[in-house]
Amino acid sequence: MLNRIDLRGSSRDPRDLLPRAQLDVSAAVERIRPLVEAVREHGFPAIQEAGERFDAIRLDRLRVPAEAISAAESTLDPDVRAALTESIDRARRVHADQRRTDHTTRVVPGGTVTERWVPVERVGLYVPGGLAMYPSTVVMNVVPAQEAGVRSLVVTSPPQAENDGLPDARVLATCALLGVEEVYAVGGAQAIAMLGYGAAVDATGRAHCAPVDMITGPGNIWVTAAKRLLRGVVGIDAEAGPTEIAVLADDTADPVHVAADLISQAEHDPMAASVLITPSADLVGAVESELARQVPATKHTERITTALTGQQSGAVLVDDLAHGLRVVDAYAAEHLEIHTRDARDWALRVRNAGAIFVGPYAPVSLGDYCAGSNHVLPTAGCARHSSGLSVQSFLRGIHVIEYDEAALRAVAPHVVTLATVEDLPAHGQAVTARFPDPPSRPA
Repeated sequence: MLNRIDLRGSSRDPRDLLPRAQLDVSAAVERIRPLVEAVREHGFPAIQEAGERFDAIRLDRLRVPAEAISAAESTLDPDVRAALTESIDRARRVHADQRRTDHTTRVVPGGTVTERWVPVERVGLYVPGGLAMYPSTVVMNVVPAQEAGVRSLVVTSPPQAENDGLPDARVLATCALLGVEEVYAVGGAQAIAMLGYGAAVDATGRAHCAPVDMITGPGNIWVTAAKRLLRGVVGIDAEAGPTEIAVLADDTADPVHVAADLISQAEHDPMAASVLITPSADLVGAVESELARQVPATKHTERITTALTGQQSGAVLVDDLAHGLRVVDAYAAEHLEIHTRDARDWALRVRNAGAIFVGPYAPVSLGDYCAGSNHVLPTAGCARHSSGLSVQSFLRGIHVIEYDEAALRAVAPHVVTLATVEDLPAHGQAVTARFPDPPSRPA
């Protein structure tokens, strides 16, 4: 079932040899540019038309009534409520410890620089609603934003015909559990445009969604393209691609566990990537036997089969675990599992991964819901340079510079010298103008 890539004995850079989903976001940007511009210029009518075209639902108002959010929470299945409450609690414990504190550095007597950490004022959180519904994504986006101190939070999620044109009831219930009151039934690129530019949200034009400062949350290629198009108008967390799992395993790995975990990510999307990296050909064979047994028993067999047999998935054979580690760092997986001897030691040597799951009892699905970690993670190799969503994502560092007269006088000659070197004499004069007598050059 899995494509095999044999890197044993190869000294080539593995980046171009590894399986990866192919997405042309640039082409998608051009496809959705007219829609985004229409939302910018016309607001509600453009959003309404796009919703009718793509979701087959025509809405006269986009904001979800408060009573609908409350009703979704009141009718939530008790077991689902308990699971979401536990997920929220664990996520809040982890993210509360991420909050940075302001710090003042005394550079010289009379001269200090304070770094303040200030939250983004207003954030739009996108929650997908296509092949699956994601109340867990509400948790993963809202909790770090709240812990960062974001004052204004808005959630948008596609309307669902089976819920009278409102977003999924479990998504709405999770918003209620987290205290989010501003929710819109808008999906796709039009939702991103609405968040970025602001728009009227009913047919009368009296109700409005104010523009946000930052947009976070995963979505399909059209959502990703819209986020790219609006980057600069607003901040974004990342350009999320199809989900991916890599498993670094040796001959001690349980093929039942490995197969189940590869399947769990393939379940998301036909373009999801599931990659096994191992020096053990016997393990590859055993995992493939397990896939043949487990996949037909799943609910989403067709979707999973398409993902596992696609060019983005495969089994990569390496010389040894050290070689496997180099491949893992080259791949830079969104989710990386370690199923080896001394798994923690190998995990601590990994440099590039969105999140690392260590040993047989930390599957990726634990992180999706209840580990306390965040499941909004970099994809498509972006873990080489980017992190997953966290409290830091919603904070901006602002330097506050305070120098008294003596401290400025002491450093003034250096400022003048550097301004002269860069042929910006007015920069130096902005300093010397503060002193009736020229500052003396320090000894």
